[in-house]
Amino acid sequence: MTATRVLVLNSGSSSVKYQLLDMGNGSRLAVGLVERIGEQTSRLVHTPLGTGGEKRERTGPIADHEAALRAVSEELSADGLGLDSPDLAAIGHRVVHGGSRFSEPTVVDDEVLAEIERLIPVAPLHNPANVTGIRTARALRPDLPQVAVFDTAFHTTMPESAARYAIDVETADTHRIRRYGFHGTSHAYVSRETAKLLGKAPEDINVIVLHLGNGASASAVAGGRCMDTSMGLTPLEGLVMGTRSGDIDPAVTFHLQRVAGMSTDEIDVLLNKKSGLVGLCGDNDMREIRRRIDAGDRSALLAFEIYIHRLKKYIGAYYAVLGRVDAVVFTAGVGENAAPVRAAAVAGLEELGLALDSARNEERSEGARIISTPYARVTVAVVPTDEELEIARQTFALIGGELPD
Repeated sequence: MTATRVLVLNSGSSSVKYQLLDMGNGSRLAVGLVERIGEQTSRLVHTPLGTGGEKRERTGPIADHEAALRAVSEELSADGLGLDSPDLAAIGHRVVHGGSRFSEPTVVDDEVLAEIERLIPVAPLHNPANVTGIRTARALRPDLPQVAVFDTAFHTTMPESAARYAIDVETADTHRIRRYGFHGTSHAYVSRETAKLLGKAPEDINVIVLHLGNGASASAVAGGRCMDTSMGLTPLEGLVMGTRSGDIDPAVTFHLQRVAGMSTDEIDVLLNKKSGLVGLCGDNDMREIRRRIDAGDRSALLAFEIYIHRLKKYIGAYYAVLGRVDAVVFTAGVGENAAPVRAAAVAGLEELGLALDSARNEERSEGARIISTPYARVTVAVVPTDEELEIARQTFALIGGELPD
């Protein structure tokens, strides 16, 4: 096929992140962000890459997502990269929740869009915006393939023993209650890139992937297939996160309703936005937490220790799930940049075959790198994630494009 460009859209409730990639060589042509959509203070930041152009910014009201995408198209057109370009092969959309039905990237038609809408009750913060972005892009380029790439898709290979909650089966099935997992595009990309780093095929290695950002999740990947992941029905379950509690006794909800008189919505806000690191010490930025620890702040230290304790529990649990582990891999903002987090998470796990080289761990690099000692039985690595590239790859492959090696 002659058209090799893919536009990747990540539509939020009041924002659109975008990247334009050329899948002929894997290069990025432009990146940008539209934020505060629907406000008088809307802002678009556009950065052309590889054309010698400079970052541009425009401010002023952008009424809705259609206006946002039209503004994006104008900026791309100014660089000769517009939405009307014959070189544009497809538009790939990040969709947070695909439920049990969507285990692969999918070309969007009316039926697919309706199913994504039906999943809104299990992803009320994300799927509505994803639907809006798809609708808008389809209206602007009805002739172009629109591909949905689902955060949950990579995790659909989990066995029922990992995906099912131990609640009444009829109730669970009626209301679609099961463990779906999220950050799937990141876990897929990183597990595959780890295999490259080790010089092996994905099907030949077992990997524990630790995606640590403001949102955080772990996965156990055997031979390229997800066996378990820490997030569940929603992104609330699992690791301690920036503002989310992660694992918690469900009876806490009942206790807060009965004793504190809190409503369901108030508890939802508490557990999703006022918990995690910010609930423990008032900060959700790991850099600031480490600065406070160095200054002797005991609440910051306790928050860090709770964060690490949960992380270690998942490393151990997923070691047991996999039976054999070839690599433990850190990725995303915290995982890629916070050496103290990596050191603390692995400390004391020498009997499991994990041992860090402190000098390697402290080094900073934009590329994938091994940070374990040469004699460690299990490789510990840092592999930068690239969810946009993964979405573009899956989109391009689905429409018949040939990816470069």
